[in-house]
Amino acid sequence: MSLVPERGPRRPYALSVLVTMFGFGLVMTATPLYATRIVGLSPGRVGLGMTIAGLIGLLAGIPVGDLADRHGPVKVVRLAIFVQALTAVSYIFMRGFTEFVAITTVSMLSMSAGMSADGALLRRIGGEEASAFRASTQAITNLGISLGAVGCGAAIQIATRGAYQSLYAVNAVTLMASWVILKRLPRYEPLPKPDEGPRWAALADRAFVTYTVLAGVMFIEYMVTTLLLPLWVVDHTHAPRWSVSLLLLINTILVVLFQVRMGSKVKSVRQGGTALRRAGAIFLLSCTAMGLAAGLPGWAALLVLAAAVALHTYGELWHSSAVFALDFGLPPEHAQGQYQGLVGIGTGSGQAVAPVLLIGVCLGLGQAGWTGLGACLALAGLTAPALAAWGERTRPSQTPTDNAHSAVALD
Repeated sequence: MSLVPERGPRRPYALSVLVTMFGFGLVMTATPLYATRIVGLSPGRVGLGMTIAGLIGLLAGIPVGDLADRHGPVKVVRLAIFVQALTAVSYIFMRGFTEFVAITTVSMLSMSAGMSADGALLRRIGGEEASAFRASTQAITNLGISLGAVGCGAAIQIATRGAYQSLYAVNAVTLMASWVILKRLPRYEPLPKPDEGPRWAALADRAFVTYTVLAGVMFIEYMVTTLLLPLWVVDHTHAPRWSVSLLLLINTILVVLFQVRMGSKVKSVRQGGTALRRAGAIFLLSCTAMGLAAGLPGWAALLVLAAAVALHTYGELWHSSAVFALDFGLPPEHAQGQYQGLVGIGTGSGQAVAPVLLIGVCLGLGQAGWTGLGACLALAGLTAPALAAWGERTRPSQTPTDNAHSAVALD
């Protein structure tokens, strides 16, 4: 499966992902800088506001995912994108802390809602190849964010109110473009659900709830290269500061080049468990290697860090592929949105905990912190095969749904 899908619903969906992620890349790192340097908020208040918004945003996942299951995912995804466009425009007129919290909270709620519904939509579009298709869209996501980050960097260099505000204006335009593109998708009708069973099936599924906890723990590895590593490079190694950008570029290029190929190797729930165990073992090696860069000469530190990031990205590819298989293989087809909302709470919690754990604990402990982090990820990965086997044993028998019969073409 290539980055350019065949004609049909997959192509406009992939284009929508690219456009949306380009806009997200424009503002992803600009928001805290805009809030502190232009609006005048203190870093502490910005962090508090983003934490409040992030925690509230988690609440939208399950109910909105369930809404997508019951009314069709396309409408819900498009509504979430429309709200995100409104919040992008709102940032332009932001003047104080209260407005920052309110706008960011609505933005986080709409993003959480959109991710839950989008998981259900991707499952319907991808069909039996949903895991491989998600691997393709993951590569597209990285490409879009990287392209947007270039524009973001230019605005940060200019550092004027107008430069920052232009990022949000373009982000709003890209979101509305994505909203229009998704109108080309078929109308996926809700799938039939069993007559009996709990109203909130995801919460009653003990195997999946346990997987949600595991997913939250493993999600922390994504923050290693974007949050922990830059601080480590600048403050604790002799590597040149520009190497931070180089290391992130290595990660991005490897994901874009190999995510689709790796994702095609992990299709079943059982394979997902094995892949997650392999990823954990690789993270133990890569994190330990990153810690070894301290005290080395600049050129040696750079070489060690580059090799460690490449190794970590190899683990990330296995991790992402495992998640694709487990996220779609464990939930019943009629409740994909509800289940995606639950696992989103797990990953969102991991994202919320990561700054405290990585900066507050691992960074302060130096080499011991890096090795301890890798060991935690490895231990979490070791539990994955048993969890996957438990999940397979407790899945009810399902009749594969033919997407051609579950979608109604728009006129």
